Order: sequence, then C-alpha cells, then structure tokens
Amino acid sequence: MTTRRAKAVALFSGGLDSTLAILVMRSHGVEIEALKFLTHFGCDIKDSSSCGADPYPASEQFGFPVKLCHLGQKFVDIVKKPRFGYGKNMNPCIDCRLLMIQEAREYMEMTGADFIITGEVLAQRPMSQMRDTLNRIEAAANIDGRLVRPLSGRLLAPTKPELDGLIKREWLLDIAGRSRKRQIQLAKEFGLEKYPNAGGGCWLTEKIYSNKLRDLLAYEESPDFNDISLLKLGRHFRLAHNLKLVVGHNKEENQAISAYIKPDDRVLEAIGAGSPIGILRGVADPALVTLACSIIARYSDARSLPVA
Repeated sequence: MTTRRAKAVALFSGGLDSTLAILVMRSHGVEIEALKFLTHFGCDIKDSSSCGADPYPASEQFGFPVKLCHLGQKFVDIVKKPRFGYGKNMNPCIDCRLLMIQEAREYMEMTGADFIITGEVLAQRPMSQMRDTLNRIEAAANIDGRLVRPLSGRLLAPTKPELDGLIKREWLLDIAGRSRKRQIQLAKEFGLEKYPNAGGGCWLTEKIYSNKLRDLLAYEESPDFNDISLLKLGRHFRLAHNLKLVVGHNKEENQAISAYIKPDDRVLEAIGAGSPIGILRGVADPALVTLACSIIARYSDARSLPVA
C-alpha cells in the first residue's frame, strides 16, 4: 500500500524558526508551499529582521515555493481594534497570528493542502506562544486540528494529520523556551547558514512608533496607507486636532518623506540653511503655519542666526 505524500501550507517569515519548521517537514517528504505575509507596519522584505526577512534565499537554497500575501486593510483593522488586545505597545500579537492562520486556512482549502505548519515555539514569546494562547488561537481559527507546530509538536496535543497518519509524531521536535541553541544546531545540520536575528521587524512593538500610531488613530478615523507609511519617518508634531507636521531627521529621510507628499500638503523648508523637509498636513490658519515654520527653523542650520 502506497501512502500519498502529505501537502502543507507554511507560515513563513523568513526567520530561523519558520525556516526550520519547513525543513523539518520536508525532510520527511511533506510537500510545502510557503506564505510570506506582508503588512504596512514593518513586516516586509526590506530589512534583516526576522519579521521582515527576505524569504527567497532560503526558498532558493532548499527548493520550496513562496507566495507573497499582503494583509492590507484587514491588518489595519485588527491594529485599530484587536479582539485579544495589545502587547506592551500597539502590537496585537495574538490577533496578528490568528489573522495569518485564517488566511492560510483559506489558501489551504483553495489549493487542497492537508494542513498548516508554523515556526512557533512553545513558551518562546510571553503573549502569543504560551500553551493556553496557542490553544486559543487554534480554536479561534476554526481549523479542525489541522495546525502543526513542528518545532514543539511533541510537547503539544496530537493533531489531525498525526491521527490520520499523514505525518508521524516522531518527526516533530520538543523545543521550548527562549533559548535558540537547539535551533542554531539544527540549522547547522540542515546547512542553513544565513538567517536573521531573533525578534524585531514589527514597528508595532516599538514605543515611539506606537505613540505616533495612537496619535494618528485618535485624530484620523480612516487613515490611508500613505498616513501609515509616513509614521516610520521623521519627527511628528500634532499642532491641532486636524493638523500635523512631519519633519525629516536627515538628508535620507528628507528624500524618503518627499515620496509621501499629497497634493494638499504644504511642504516647508528653510531655503539655503541646511534644512529638514517638513510636511504640514491638514487645515492650518496663518498662526499655525508660522508655528510650523518655526519648528522647521529650529531643526535647521538657521537656528543660530539672529531673528530679522
């Protein structure tokens, strides 16, 4: 009797744990298609963090396909009102994981895959990876036991793919906690040499960024992606209920900020004085424009010049 080859959809950040989860299952013949989820809050492929790591080097080295999936407005909605609350800052870690699993479930059903795998490690993260939280996420995802966590699977209850004989429990590992020693050793065994540092990448975990986001959501009922993307750049000043000033830190940020200028924005600069670029967005009377100009002057080389 020939046992058919199992097929799984993997949540793949490009980080060490999610890569190892894929490699563990592939080593036992499971066919994998990886999903890399993108957001407007730092989880893209432009940096070297685990959240935003480029997924292609590992996929090309080991030969598994990757599909990029942007969560768009769905993710913005859970950031605005997370069902399971926030972490230390504006990070809705449980809702984030739940949304990704729900999206993966739809893809699994659409493609005829058997189950989903993730790189989650039991007790690695205090908010989203404790045993009771893992169980809550799985229940909320309505996934019927088809969620496999290969790195910690032996420490968790048997899954449907195990019970159905698609995979064997002895294929799964018993990694738990915050140490990465076993993962690093496993990476060496698989020949995985390049991977990002643990953690980081999600802007929502950072205090300063979260403060900017709280301000935006407090004054803008429906911010667009331009407003959200601008949060990662510059100094932000709330000058009035419907008026905001964003000021670049340096030449590189001035160039980056310029890409987000809207038709109705005022662009401020102290000409000829080594000045930051400022975007004044919203409704401003002459007094507020003057205030914004004084802030630009404060951060320019003209701050030491005498007032005319």
